Amino acid sequence: MAPTIYDLTEALQSKLYIPGMPDCNGDMILTVCRYIIKLCSSRKDEQDDKVISLLQQLNNSVENSCIDHLDEDQSFIIMLKSFVPKLKVFLKVPNSKSTTLNPIELLAVFIDFLLEIWDDMTRYKDSFESCQTGLKFFITFLGDKPASQSTSLHENKNVLTDIEDVANDVGSFLYSYFFYIGEEDWTRDNRSKDLALADILGKVEQVKEKIKELCIAASWKMLTPKTSVVSLFLFDSLLDDLNLLMIQKYETSIDVKDQIRTIIEELKSLRTFLEDVEVQKHPELEGFLIQTSDIAYEVLYILTSYSPVWYLNLRLPQVMEKIKLIRLPLEKLNKYPTEQVSSQDEKPLEDIVVDFRADAKRIAGMLKDVENPSQKAPSTEEDIYVGLDDEANEITEILLGNQKKQQIISIWGMPGLGKTTLAKKIYGDDRVVKYFHKRAYCVISQTYDKKNTLIAILVSMSSLERDELSKLDEETLGEKLYKSLCGEETRFLIILDDIWKDVWSDLQRYFPENQSGSRILFTTRFEKIGSQASDECIVRNLRFLTDDECWELLKIKVFHNVQLEDIGELEDIGMTIARKCGGLPLAVVVTAAVLANIEKNKAKWEEVAKSLSSNISKDNSCMKILELSYNYLPMHLKPCFLYFGAFEEDREIPVQKLISLWVAEGFVQKVNKKQSNVVSYGYLTDLISRGLVQVGKRRSDGGVKTCYIHDLLREMCLTIAENDNFMKVVQDQLPIYVSHHRLSILSHSIAPFSRPFGLHVRSLLGYLPNPSRFIFSNMKLVKVVHLSALWWGENKN
Repeated sequence: MAPTIYDLTEALQSKLYIPGMPDCNGDMILTVCRYIIKLCSSRKDEQDDKVISLLQQLNNSVENSCIDHLDEDQSFIIMLKSFVPKLKVFLKVPNSKSTTLNPIELLAVFIDFLLEIWDDMTRYKDSFESCQTGLKFFITFLGDKPASQSTSLHENKNVLTDIEDVANDVGSFLYSYFFYIGEEDWTRDNRSKDLALADILGKVEQVKEKIKELCIAASWKMLTPKTSVVSLFLFDSLLDDLNLLMIQKYETSIDVKDQIRTIIEELKSLRTFLEDVEVQKHPELEGFLIQTSDIAYEVLYILTSYSPVWYLNLRLPQVMEKIKLIRLPLEKLNKYPTEQVSSQDEKPLEDIVVDFRADAKRIAGMLKDVENPSQKAPSTEEDIYVGLDDEANEITEILLGNQKKQQIISIWGMPGLGKTTLAKKIYGDDRVVKYFHKRAYCVISQTYDKKNTLIAILVSMSSLERDELSKLDEETLGEKLYKSLCGEETRFLIILDDIWKDVWSDLQRYFPENQSGSRILFTTRFEKIGSQASDECIVRNLRFLTDDECWELLKIKVFHNVQLEDIGELEDIGMTIARKCGGLPLAVVVTAAVLANIEKNKAKWEEVAKSLSSNISKDNSCMKILELSYNYLPMHLKPCFLYFGAFEEDREIPVQKLISLWVAEGFVQKVNKKQSNVVSYGYLTDLISRGLVQVGKRRSDGGVKTCYIHDLLREMCLTIAENDNFMKVVQDQLPIYVSHHRLSILSHSIAPFSRPFGLHVRSLLGYLPNPSRFIFSNMKLVKVVHLSALWWGENKN
């Protein structure tokens, strides 16, 4: 486990003088300490454990001393001076076998670490500027490196080895002249320092020459994360970014600007081709859009990173060649729309485009960016309770029973069975509303937070404001809750939804046992939660729907208020589909949304039936069905839906924030600002109509104020988003390197010194302690930043 070094951080950030190290400052040592913690968290090594242990001892030593007089504390100074030599091993490129990173990513992380040290060396910035520029270019190259191919495999390895050697030389230089503790005069001699630096600069220039040769000889494939989550609107946003870059690149040569302009025009032309053939119903061309978007990302990376003019003059023509290769089959298809996209004798195209026909069934209809209004699904927001009436009545009778002693009832079952739906039905029952003096409904979820739970319960059953309550500490909140419930005649109902672990032992004391017939209702995935809370807990296992109930629910969701007498040929195949949903209400709802958005004929429904898993209840997974609902989304809604994974589980999302982020990300069709909100809201209502998104709260005019998605759907979002390089969601520990286009940090326990790094990250979301200049200096492509909670300094709170 990573040590907490708050006290050591405060000490090193003070003007601490370290005898024998006049050129080293506390910030430099602190930078290395942070890197050590980050690196050691991604690997397991006995030597790492020893260094981490010593780091913790240093922090404890500061904690027991006076920071203002630390340089007089001999025991601390001795310990610090014994620690510094151990930093040497971390000032060279780590062994990739000991981490989860590939060698290229690890090398980029190490060079970024060296640059961070140099940022702390304010006295020598001018002297090291040329070396810094060289290292920054090497990082750019590592993110833009040609894939290893047989003709250039040897040359690729040589260049990478040379870059690693230079990085190690820089690390050795930094240690020798700034971290070394000794009496030798040569370590402080400026002439020797200048000679060592000149030697490094010479090697940097040699590596640049090798990179030039490699650029000319190699066939290039970007390391930019390839994602199949694309749309014409997202591509338009990339073109806008390129146009803006061309305007801003005023310092580049006229030749480079002309090349950029030509590439933009060519990409616009490809976009027009794709739009035209889409109208001619060639949905399998999704692959062409993916390839074209990859090129746009590639150009953006090259132009935004530290690329010298000579590098741009080599790389941009290669990009043009890629565009030409993609244009050839598109021009043919545009001229002969009824022919195959590529035939067997067009082998070269296999290196450029995916096997479209193999994926045609999966992606049929995906390139639609405008829905056919006649196929829109009716609104499915209203709750429809099929198969839950008996369970709801039985549990309601328990709640309203004569038992005066406080009772706990636990409803458990697998995800998607309708536990939350059942709890909400019971909570809103007129009999329940009249019987209990006070009621509260609170979602716990996987990441239990005591303070937030107490606030949610108080807000749910009173007129207290959340903002005011958030200023109070846990004990004050608990006391306020207890006092509000402790009347002798006060009868209360508390529903704790989606419990993952024993939280009742932590909350129980805030709910008085007043012998008035109060009740606590749990919903959970786990049977043991109820028995852990109380030996007398009434535990109810929520059953699966019967096949007939599934078919009944499916019909209601698909046909809504339309007369159902004349379903005709759809009856048999509809019942088959309902049976394959395995009794899971959530599976029925999302499948119904798919059926409601396609033609209502037997052939189309049979395609859906073939795609469904028939073992949902047996293997405890309905992901196949949920993935079907995702695959049937029109292309422009896919990124919008996956974006829900960026938000915390079981949290209602403010609609205005959501659609503003969609617009910023480029997911929305380009119109003026006012219309963009209208279009975005239309996307949201479409997702709601498909059963993928739920309404949380409504505005006074009836519009949607907040929304959320089911836990299982969110799990699917996270899986697809990560696999398709669309987004990385961090729920515990920040990775040492991020390879995705978007990074969402949902962990509240990220260390204040954490420093995200990724060469292709374009969006930074969630919670980030101490965001500072490095967000933008080492993540050059970042376009969207939305940080929900900021800690602007390192502290213990």
